Amino acid sequence: MLKNIIGLVAGLLFGFGLLISGMTDPAKVQGFFDVFGAWDISLALVMGGGLMVAIVGVQLAKRQRNSWIGTPIDMPTSTTINKKLLIGAILFGIGWGLVGICPGPGIVLLGTGQWQAYVFVPAMVVGMVIYQWLEPKLD
Repeated sequence: MLKNIIGLVAGLLFGFGLLISGMTDPAKVQGFFDVFGAWDISLALVMGGGLMVAIVGVQLAKRQRNSWIGTPIDMPTSTTINKKLLIGAILFGIGWGLVGICPGPGIVLLGTGQWQAYVFVPAMVVGMVIYQWLEPKLD
């Protein structure tokens, strides 16, 4: 129960942070990618702030065996950059650049009633299903 409550609070904080920072606005995100036009640096600042918080969190997690709710902390150990990672990163970046929405903001947009979310989230789910089907064939 505590795990679910903490997950809910973390998700709400993340969602409100995205809303407050404007990162749920596809035009604002696409403005970040328009480096040679009307470039909007705000996405870089939001990512930088998130990165600082994440660095602190990861460093704290590395020093503990269990989370604050008692579950084991299992830190990733792989540092391999492989073909699947590169292809996934390229596809993610192309999709994000084209529509200005990535998974987190897409879920938040569902709650705001913006039509883009009702196109993006089902497309994302279809992509996940296709990956689940293709993944064993990619090895």
